[in-house]
Amino acid sequence: MKGTKLHVAIIMDGNGRWAVSRGRPRTAGHVAGVEAVRRAVEAARDLGVGTLTLFAFSSDNWKRPDMEVRALMRLFRSYLTAESAKCAENGVRISVIGRRDRLPSGLVRVIEEAERATARADRFLLRIAVDYSARDAILRAAARLRGGEPSREAFARLLSDPHEERPVPDVDLLVRTGGEQRLSDFLLWECAYAELVFTDRMWPDFSGADLADAVREFQRRERRFGAVPVAEKQRGGLAAAPRSALVEVRS
Repeated sequence: MKGTKLHVAIIMDGNGRWAVSRGRPRTAGHVAGVEAVRRAVEAARDLGVGTLTLFAFSSDNWKRPDMEVRALMRLFRSYLTAESAKCAENGVRISVIGRRDRLPSGLVRVIEEAERATARADRFLLRIAVDYSARDAILRAAARLRGGEPSREAFARLLSDPHEERPVPDVDLLVRTGGEQRLSDFLLWECAYAELVFTDRMWPDFSGADLADAVREFQRRERRFGAVPVAEKQRGGLAAAPRSALVEVRS
């Protein structure tokens, strides 16, 4: 991708609860959630985001009722079919990460077609995680090691999804909707130093303004990556730091 832009990841949670609270089937929440995806993609490109990774379907989501799973697979297929040409026109490259061997063959074909259609787009990368588990991805990368202890950069390359041509930068900002506050096995390695923002907003209600609020919150934070805060450096570093800060630095 051109330039240095943010990598934002979103755990799109709350579709089912949104629908149930309105007396509708859970699948209605997933349908409404597709519109939220469109809003997020449109807003992200104007917020300094270069990569947007959306958690659409966890490897653990196969435990859900068959009817709901089938509905989700149909939604993935219809979204990719409807959006790939528009994405290519707008410079949005689509990449689907996660396992494909358990997905319906028709969906896999549509995924491959969408990736081919948008392969030359270089303004924005939209990654959709389907049948994805971060722990499984780490295990697969470890199994590919060949002697010696790798650098973090080398291991990150091994961890890259096999369908992606090049590694993607670590996540800068992780947003989770729906009121829950956990990572749920999503991009665990890549989120090592991500800033986390949790919102009670259910995913179908999530708007471009909500994403802008999350990015502004990210911009207010000081990212230290284990180093001493800038203010403490200016006061003389550890010698001038209060005890509470020393504990934070050691952690």
